[in-house]
Amino acid sequence: MHTMYPFSDLALARRLETTEALACARSVEARARVDPSSGARWIEVAGAHAMFDGAASPVTQTFGLGIAGPVTAHDFETIEHFFRAHGAPIFHEVSPLADPSVVARLNERGYQPFEFTSVLYRPLDGGGTAATVDPSVQVRTIATEEAEQWARVARDGWSEFAGLGDFMLQMGRVGAATEDARLYLAEIDRRPIATASLRIHEGVAFLAGASTVPDGRRRGAQLALLDRRLRDGAAAGCDIAMMGALPGSGSQRNAERHGFRIAYTRVKWRLP
Repeated sequence: MHTMYPFSDLALARRLETTEALACARSVEARARVDPSSGARWIEVAGAHAMFDGAASPVTQTFGLGIAGPVTAHDFETIEHFFRAHGAPIFHEVSPLADPSVVARLNERGYQPFEFTSVLYRPLDGGGTAATVDPSVQVRTIATEEAEQWARVARDGWSEFAGLGDFMLQMGRVGAATEDARLYLAEIDRRPIATASLRIHEGVAFLAGASTVPDGRRRGAQLALLDRRLRDGAAAGCDIAMMGALPGSGSQRNAERHGFRIAYTRVKWRLP
């Protein structure tokens, strides 16, 4: 049976952008609980969510700018003041389906585009991937007391990148403390080798948190985690799954191999 893909239009963009924005907002709230001295908080301006999660965090930016409609100069000033007050750089990640006023104002205010993200989606019809999952890979959701273990496995997946390991450990601890996050471990012979997460908002299953320890790669762990999360998202009533990837990356290629399509490519802008 042919599965119908929703059109990649403004209605879809609003669903996807809102889901990721609220997932990040819950993450910022978790950061504030885990580390009150961080000053982590978020605000909503003209339908956009502006996040402060620490000056170096990839979550510190806006999501959904212009998706709800026009954005005024005053809206930009409010957002810029929020980031400056926290000593943070000013970043906006913008969908091409945002109101045209956004790009005009970004240019007026001297912003520069510098990064791209493919936003991918696929309909959920109750099944997982069409691929065969290796039965030696066992996937399970973690218990509350396993949060630190999940964070450490997530960290180990980034250990070969200098300086990223400890940062990812902190991100993992925040992820483990985040409200409504479903966290998964993939294991072979009871040894955890990979992590992933699932967030759900109004019928959209947001897939993130993928990390595999170096000596656990190419053993089907992320495929098993993808399959499980797609099934869990469908069981929870979701009709769409989404994820983000670097354009042209292995992550994008793997997602497309398993039924995902590019909805649009977001552009990240910075104020020098």
